[in-house]
Amino acid sequence: MTTVKRLYRSHHNRMLGGVAAGLGDYLEIDPTLVRLLFAFALIMWGAGPLVYLVMWLIVPEEPYVEATPPKKTRARKSE
Repeated sequence: MTTVKRLYRSHHNRMLGGVAAGLGDYLEIDPTLVRLLFAFALIMWGAGPLVYLVMWLIVPEEPYVEATPPKKTRARKSE
């Protein structure tokens, strides 16, 4: 069985909407580099914020993974 890699907006490394962190996770690169690319696109073409906004609206948030509580062990009575 193969696992399908999906693009999600990140919860753990977000600054605004989690788009750059999600792209960084998906592409396995540092999210700071993705943020710099968005800033570069803003300066060169003015398209950075528009692309970010569209991705914020389209890309789903990563699902929350509920942590399973640790199993309780029965304490022994000291005699």
